[in-house]
Amino acid sequence: MIQSPAISQVIGRYALTPAAAMTASGSYTATLSIRSGKGSCSHDRVFRFIPLFRSPAAAIRYAIEQGKSYLHLPD
Repeated sequence: MIQSPAISQVIGRYALTPAAAMTASGSYTATLSIRSGKGSCSHDRVFRFIPLFRSPAAAIRYAIEQGKSYLHLPD
């Protein structure tokens, strides 16, 4: 799994952390964690997306776009 803390984005009270994973066919899938709260009051939702991508950068970009859409934020 390719994950970079530098790519994580904090938007308001949410932390969006995308990740990309290589499949057996050599393409990439996208995953996104949306975290809110701190400590024992934190909540984390993890989304795994169906589309396949040619590069990890494309998968990570897609995950961030989907997270912003989920939070109803502009691009």
